[in-house]
Amino acid sequence: MLDKVSVIIVNWNCEQFIEQCLLSLLAQTVKPFEIILVDNSSSDGSVDIVRRFSSIRLIELDQNTGFAAGNNFAIKAASTESEWIALLNPDAFPSPTWLEELVGSTQNNPEFDVFGSTLVNAMDSSVLDGTGDVYHASGLVWRKDHGAEDSVVNRDVESEIFSPCAAAALYRRSIFFEANGFDEDFFCYVEDVDLGFRLRLAGHRCLYVPRSVVYHVGSGTIGGQHSDFSVYHGHRNLVWAYIKNMPGLLFWACLPLHISMNLIVIIYFILKGQGKVILKAKWDALLGIPLMWKKRQNIQKNRVVSVKEIWELLDKRLIPNRHSYKKTGCNGE
Repeated sequence: MLDKVSVIIVNWNCEQFIEQCLLSLLAQTVKPFEIILVDNSSSDGSVDIVRRFSSIRLIELDQNTGFAAGNNFAIKAASTESEWIALLNPDAFPSPTWLEELVGSTQNNPEFDVFGSTLVNAMDSSVLDGTGDVYHASGLVWRKDHGAEDSVVNRDVESEIFSPCAAAALYRRSIFFEANGFDEDFFCYVEDVDLGFRLRLAGHRCLYVPRSVVYHVGSGTIGGQHSDFSVYHGHRNLVWAYIKNMPGLLFWACLPLHISMNLIVIIYFILKGQGKVILKAKWDALLGIPLMWKKRQNIQKNRVVSVKEIWELLDKRLIPNRHSYKKTGCNGE
C-alpha cells in the first residue's frame, strides 16, 4: 500500500498559471491524499480560479507571509495521516507520473528522506530548469543543470544530491518538523537550500528522481531572476544560510572564500546598476548575524554527520557555476 501524501502549494498572484498547475495535479496517476493551497493575499484573480476546484483545500491569509511561512502554515494544517509532504510551485506543471515516481522511489530507497524532481523549462521542454540544488564551498548556491539540454539526464539513474528545489520536492513529514520547517526570517529565496542543509546536518539524505518530471516557469511574478526583489532576498539569505549551517572547521576555513564571493557579487551588481539593492542586502545580512548565530549554535549542537561528510557534498570548483543565487518561481514571494 502506498504511503499517503499531502501536496502543498503556496500561491501569490499566479493567476496565469494556477489553473494549469491544479489540472496537472488532479491528473496524477497516484492521487494525493489531500491538496492544500495557501494563498498569500493575492490581488489578482487566482483565488477565484482555485475556488472552482472543490477538492482543493484553500487557506486564505490576510497578508503575504512569504514562501517559507506559507509552507510552514500549510504543513502544520496538513493531515497527520500523511507520511509525506510534497511541495509544488503554482507555476509548476507536473507530468502525470510525477507523484507516482516520487512515491515509488521512497519505497525503493528507504534510506532517503527527501526526494527531488526533474525541473524542465515550461517554455522550452528541450531545456532543463534544474536537477537539484548545489552548494558551493563559498556559500553560493545554484540549480544543477539549469539551462542544459534535457538529453543530459539519464532517466534510468537516480542519484544523491545536496538538496531538492522546493518548486517540486517530497519530504518525510516527521523530519520537516524535527528541523522546525523553513526559516521564516528568510521570507523567500534560498530557504529550501537552508532547510536542505539543516536536514543534511541531522543525517537525512536527498535523492534525485529523474523520472519525476515537472514543467516549471520560474520567477514569473517577481520581475525575473535579477529583479531588485530577488537580488535582495537571495543575496541576504546566502549569508544567513552560510552562517547557520557551515559546520565546524569548514566555517572558518571557507570564510575567506565566502567573504571574497560576497565582495565580487557586490561589485558585479554595482556595475549592473543595482548597487543600492545589493548593498542593502548585504548590510541587512550583517545586521541579522547575531540572530543567525544563535540559530547556528542550536543547529550545530544537534549535528550528527561529520565535517568530512559535509565537505564531500560541497561543490569545490575554483570557478563555480555562473548562477549566483537560487531561482524560484512565484511561490509566495
